[in-house]
Amino acid sequence: MADAAPRARLSPLALAAVLVGVALMLLPLAWTLLLSLKSNADLARDSGAAFGPPYTLENYRAILQSASTFRWLLNSLLVSLLTTTGVLLLCSLAGYAFARLEFPFRRTLFVFVLLGLAIPEQAVILPQHQLFAELRLHNSYPGLVLPGLVGSFGVFFMTQYFKGIPRDLDEAALLDGASRFTIFWRVLLPLTVPAQATLGVFTFLGSWNAYWWPLISATRSDMYTLTVGLASAQMNYAQTSGLGYLMAQAVFASIPIFMVYIVFQKQIVRAMAGTAVR
Repeated sequence: MADAAPRARLSPLALAAVLVGVALMLLPLAWTLLLSLKSNADLARDSGAAFGPPYTLENYRAILQSASTFRWLLNSLLVSLLTTTGVLLLCSLAGYAFARLEFPFRRTLFVFVLLGLAIPEQAVILPQHQLFAELRLHNSYPGLVLPGLVGSFGVFFMTQYFKGIPRDLDEAALLDGASRFTIFWRVLLPLTVPAQATLGVFTFLGSWNAYWWPLISATRSDMYTLTVGLASAQMNYAQTSGLGYLMAQAVFASIPIFMVYIVFQKQIVRAMAGTAVR
């Protein structure tokens, strides 16, 4: 049995650079976590108290005791999951069409999709607000979800991934009498799981952290997402309820995103490496 191929090793200098980069990225997270575990009274006297005991969960208890927090959490979960599901479905269909099908103005339409990447959200916020007001979609789940379904990056990403799959699979399926939708659904779509996991995580992350549109569309407190709700409860930031409480809110809002990434990290690495599930 042949020996396994030797693994590439980083030089000491490269390893040191990586460790420094990791430390710089983790330092703000550690600082936020330590502050969230300190009482607001201690931090009001000295922010350096974060480095020493005693620590407390009182800030997290205060968040969980708020009845509105669970409503905002549910709103964020529902909006993020619906947006992610819609983006994956629409972008997969569009990516397959652009990569595999021939239809009039295909290249022109794809250019328009790419132009969507260059248009910032703020540039269309006024007509978008007016449109949703005319349709009476503000303060509703469709009003929070529908703008997030416009995913130019997702269409481009899935198009490039479908292009990387050999066309021999399509030809073999066509010879067996499969329809185009059957080829998409049963043959090609299962091969795009890494790409969909990556796109799903990015979409969920963007929807969960969205603040600008939910702030405009949701004017009733029962329709707030978690980001808008926590911001509304902390109107004057640290001056209102304390720095520790503010940091606890930040940690609390980031937990679902951390869990999603942990679950799908292998698929994300595969997609970024350009490989497909066997």
